[in-house]
Amino acid sequence: MSKIWAKNYELNELVEEFTVGNDYLLDQDLIVSDCLASTAHGTMLTKIGILTEEELASLKKGYSAILELHSKGEFPILRSDEDGHTAIENYLTEHIGEAGKKIHTGRSRNDQVITAVRLYARSYLLDFMKELHALADRLFTLAEEHKNTPMPGRTHMQIAMPSSVGLWLASWAEELTDQFRLAQGIYEIIDQNPLGSAASYGVPIPLDRQMTADLMGFSRVQNNVLYVNNSRGRMESLILDLLDQTSLTLSKMAQDLILFSLPEFGYFSLPRELCSGSSIMPQKKNPDGLELLRAKSGTISAYAMQVKNIVRSLPSGYNRDYQDTKEPFLKGCRQALISLKIMDLTIEKMTVNRESLEKGFTADIYATDYALELVADGASFRDAYREVGLNLDKLDSRNAEESLKTRTYPGTTGNLNLAVGRETLASLEKERAAAEKIVNDAFGKLL
Repeated sequence: MSKIWAKNYELNELVEEFTVGNDYLLDQDLIVSDCLASTAHGTMLTKIGILTEEELASLKKGYSAILELHSKGEFPILRSDEDGHTAIENYLTEHIGEAGKKIHTGRSRNDQVITAVRLYARSYLLDFMKELHALADRLFTLAEEHKNTPMPGRTHMQIAMPSSVGLWLASWAEELTDQFRLAQGIYEIIDQNPLGSAASYGVPIPLDRQMTADLMGFSRVQNNVLYVNNSRGRMESLILDLLDQTSLTLSKMAQDLILFSLPEFGYFSLPRELCSGSSIMPQKKNPDGLELLRAKSGTISAYAMQVKNIVRSLPSGYNRDYQDTKEPFLKGCRQALISLKIMDLTIEKMTVNRESLEKGFTADIYATDYALELVADGASFRDAYREVGLNLDKLDSRNAEESLKTRTYPGTTGNLNLAVGRETLASLEKERAAAEKIVNDAFGKLL
């Protein structure tokens, strides 16, 4: 089948291999998005008189057939196609004739790629926020359950002050809630229609970009057509930066869980079905999933930097360099989503060992409490600090759970103030669900 740009010559085989790269494989992830965007484009072309109603109907049947084949894993994209967009157009031309040759009117392949990736990115963000909500909600629920479960607070990895499992869990829940908030802001930027920009400079026919925006459920049109092109890679990097921030959180959580589930600590236990074994040591149950979460964090961060390094020095207008932003973006998206699911599964299945946690409450963990009690009796803090510091061997142990209740202002162990975080999380999820409904309703009408 022919290439979209085909003329009166054949591309050198080595150049073809080099320029196509993995695009023909990666584009399986974009088939659905491309069919949806093309259906919107075709509907608009019908309105402005480029296509007839009969041609639009045949195109819709063609796209439905492609989606059906794709769902069965039976829609191939060959290296000779170069990418999924060409494979789709070739299929349409072969099966429905002239209408397949007309659908590209008014758009460039770059325009087509940007729109397909934008649709993919928008749907991905909705899924990612849904997983963020699931994990944060689980953490808030467990924080309430374990608000009075003592846990040694540590600084410099050494015993520091009384803390609780609830405080530890809620800290992650609030951090992920802030990342949900960040995701909402990025979604607002992503949620604008790029279709109609063509090769960066528009076309001399009256495309109705607001119509295609409405058909695809975008909140608005991305106005300046040159900005549309220049935002390629930039929009993807915004999402990858979000994923980088979330993976930083997951990496730190993973490190805590690995450390605190060691037999030497025993604060938490990981179920064996989440741990793999050693090929030589029969006794081993290794937290490989958590270890790989740490590694994936670095990989996702590298993907974010890779995309920015590709686009940072490009001149305005389309450049083929943009093609290389697709692979790190798609890979980063996949890794971040499964990382969230792995952490959610781990938190769901882990066991909290109260007895081991309470063993960490040696007398010196209350040293700061003793100093502040001397301050309450009239001593300066510096004198009290010195007095306690020079007499650590004389400190008595206390009731761990009762010590948590002495910290009463919001956000501390005696007053986790979980309602505020939960209300914020619920509000963000409500906004996400509303946005998802707009998208689903639009796609339902489109096809």
